[in-house]
Amino acid sequence: MLSDEELLRFSRQILMPRFDIAGQQALKSAHIVIVGSGGLGCPVALYLGAAGVGHITLVDDDVIELANLQRQIAFETAQIGEPKAETLAARVRSINPGVSISVVDRRLDLDGFAQEVAGTNLALDCSDNFATRFALNRACVAAGVPLISGAAIRGEGQVGVYDSRNSESPCYHCLYPEQGNEDLTCSEAGVIAPLVGMIGSVQAMEAIKVLSGVGTSLVGRLLILDAWEMQWREMKLARDPDCPVCGSR
Repeated sequence: MLSDEELLRFSRQILMPRFDIAGQQALKSAHIVIVGSGGLGCPVALYLGAAGVGHITLVDDDVIELANLQRQIAFETAQIGEPKAETLAARVRSINPGVSISVVDRRLDLDGFAQEVAGTNLALDCSDNFATRFALNRACVAAGVPLISGAAIRGEGQVGVYDSRNSESPCYHCLYPEQGNEDLTCSEAGVIAPLVGMIGSVQAMEAIKVLSGVGTSLVGRLLILDAWEMQWREMKLARDPDCPVCGSR
C-alpha cells in the first residue's frame, strides 16, 4: 500500500484516471535493472526513481570524467573520478529516499546479466557498446524480462521495446545481428548534449508504460530521432522466426 507521504509525493501521477493508485503501486512493487549510468542512464534513473519505481539496480563499472559532464546530468565537477553507479544511486536517493537501489560496479558477461535480470520486471539498456547490448538481450529473452533499449550518437537516437513474453515481439538480435556491427563511441563521433536526455526520457516513459500496463508500448516498433531536423520516424519491426536468440521460443 502507498503511505500518506507517497500519496502526496506522487499525487500528480495518481490524479490521472488511466494511471491512478494501481499504476503507482505497480511502480512501487517493481524491480528494474538499468545497464549504464552515463548519458542515457542518468535521465532514466532520475526519472524512474523520482516516479516511484521501488527497486532499481544500476550496472556500470566506469568512473566520472570531465568529458562526461557535458551530457551526464546527474554528476558534478567535484565528483570527477568517483564511480558513476554509486554517484548516480546517491543522486536518485536524494530525490526519492524511498527507492531501494543496488549497485553493480563491475562489467558483466552473459552469466552476470542472467543473474541480475532474473526475478526483475524490466531491464533498460543504456549502454554504449554492442557486446553489452547483445549479452543483455540474451539474458532478457531467457528470463522472459522485457528490454527497453536506447542509443544516441552525434545527433541521432533510437528507442525500441523488446518483450519476449509477447509471441509477436522481436528481440534486439532480430534487428541487429551480432556479426558485422562495430561500436562507434561518443568519444569518436561526438554527441549533442540534449539528445541523450530526449532518448533517455522516452526510455523512462516506455518503462512506466510497461510496468503499469497503461498505454501502448513500442513493442514491434523502432522510434528514430534526427535531432538536428527534429524529425521522429517510426520503423515497424517483425520477429525473425530464425533468430538464434528468440526464434525457438
